[in-house]
Amino acid sequence: MALKEGWRGRFFEDFEVGDVYRHPLGRTVTTTDNIWFTLLTQNTAPIHFDHHYAAQTEFGRPLVDSTFTLALVTGQSVTDVSQNVFANLGWDEVRLPAPVFEGDTIYSQSEVLEKRESKSRTNVGIVTVKTTGYNQNGTAVITFKRTLMVYKSGQAPQPVYPTLEEEK
Repeated sequence: MALKEGWRGRFFEDFEVGDVYRHPLGRTVTTTDNIWFTLLTQNTAPIHFDHHYAAQTEFGRPLVDSTFTLALVTGQSVTDVSQNVFANLGWDEVRLPAPVFEGDTIYSQSEVLEKRESKSRTNVGIVTVKTTGYNQNGTAVITFKRTLMVYKSGQAPQPVYPTLEEEK
């Protein structure tokens, strides 16, 4: 049996300013996602969970909680941007140019804006990306800048896997 290493994400050295990563997985937002997230976060705005109320608004239907959209699009970017994160430092300039509705499918991509060495830690670097989430029609529904500390190659904690002999 051949052991093949899976994708382990990018390390600081792998980022280049100007690179764009199209994140591989889209996700359709369900009514359950919207209601659960809204209630879990104690958001009492009825536009998110009361279909009768939402039908009376200019949208005519519930809006997806915008913090769900932020969390979803951030999550979509992890495999390309922050799989090897030491720490998130911040989200800035969060914009919501178009609403997200239940049933929309969200896709995303990130562009590397800045990269620099950490002044306080030699095992990480600091990367800033701009991430954009799109709906199934290609309309941007969220944009934000995210700054994070990313481990340098060979500096991240390592998972422990059994050897092939131990698996038998």
